Amino acid sequence: MKNLSVTTFIHVLFSLAIAILIATFLLFLSWDKDRQKIAEFKRYQLLSITFLSKLQAYPAPDELEKLYKDLQVKPISKENIKEVKEKIQKQGKTLFTGGTKAGKVKVYDIDGTHYINVQRMSYNLMLLNDTKENYYFEIAVASGVFLIVLLLLLYLAVLKKLYPLKKLHKQIQRFAQGDMSTRITYEHDDEIGKIAKSFDDAIVHIHQLSSSKNLFMRNMMHELKTPITKGRIVVEMLEDESIKKTLVRAFERMNELITELSELEKVTSQSFEPDFEYVMLSEIINESKELLMSHQNCIEIEVDELALTTDKKLMALVIKNLIDNGMKYGTGDCVMLRTNYNIIEVISQGDALEHDLHYYTEPFSQAEKRSSGFGLGLYIVHNILEKLGYRLGYDHRDGKNIFMIVPVR
Repeated sequence: MKNLSVTTFIHVLFSLAIAILIATFLLFLSWDKDRQKIAEFKRYQLLSITFLSKLQAYPAPDELEKLYKDLQVKPISKENIKEVKEKIQKQGKTLFTGGTKAGKVKVYDIDGTHYINVQRMSYNLMLLNDTKENYYFEIAVASGVFLIVLLLLLYLAVLKKLYPLKKLHKQIQRFAQGDMSTRITYEHDDEIGKIAKSFDDAIVHIHQLSSSKNLFMRNMMHELKTPITKGRIVVEMLEDESIKKTLVRAFERMNELITELSELEKVTSQSFEPDFEYVMLSEIINESKELLMSHQNCIEIEVDELALTTDKKLMALVIKNLIDNGMKYGTGDCVMLRTNYNIIEVISQGDALEHDLHYYTEPFSQAEKRSSGFGLGLYIVHNILEKLGYRLGYDHRDGKNIFMIVPVR
């Protein structure tokens, strides 16, 4: 019930309400039909007893007329009695039969018209039921139909009121997928309109922040590149090799940080889309080795030839970062790259991770910052793999750390 959408909940709620209303209405009609039958039987029973007892006293014509009026019946004229009796014989349906030793009373139905035949010694009366027609049944039917129609109209009105939420949801999805030009529009000033306006204000603010961040990152990286390059040139002129080596490494570290920040900005952008292509794993590994440059000889490769549909440059960067990660933090001399069916594994000697893998895939994780990294390596790897349809796995066996690139689609 918690995961049920609002629209589905309204569908279910109104469907149940309409079903209950219709069921109640049908039960009422059934009850009313039975009630009418009972009332009709009691009326004819009373009429039978009254007529037979009154006729026993041989009432005068005016008394008989008064009896007709009180019991709401009309006598059939002598000219029409024969015709009525013929109709009764052909198509009459007996509704009631009653009486005493003094006589009998029968009630017949012909196309909804009720005829009452009273037989007592010298009396043989054919009467027409003249009760006033009541409209309780018609009123009940009209009321039931009105309530059902009213409920349906309310149902449609609620759905119409909620329809803008679907439009709002689609616009939010477009924004979530990276369409920064999306704007939320809604004409009315109701609760949905207020939500739409607040979200539109948030989009504008996020767009401004994103633009400011991108501008800052680009300017910062551009401004840092120049002093780093100049610093490298000056360092090369130093004669003291120990100082020179330390400074070169410092400048290399700063350059690495700028490169990682550049990659981070690229892969975490909502508008970024990988360039998928059909490529062999060996080509990706060769490109990764070129990125590693001086560390190529420290890689043991035991891979099967796999064909992948992926972004070649990004996957090469992932493998390069994992190999580089193993070299920085591993206790052995080399890192192994191997395949296990369709899983790519990067294996290095070392102690198990102190925290869960999720901790290290956060930006600027403390464990990496305290060692030789900036805390961005696995964060970049994690984000790239998500874009490419993979996930990063980890295991520690036999004193070795195993980072796995696992396909999820």
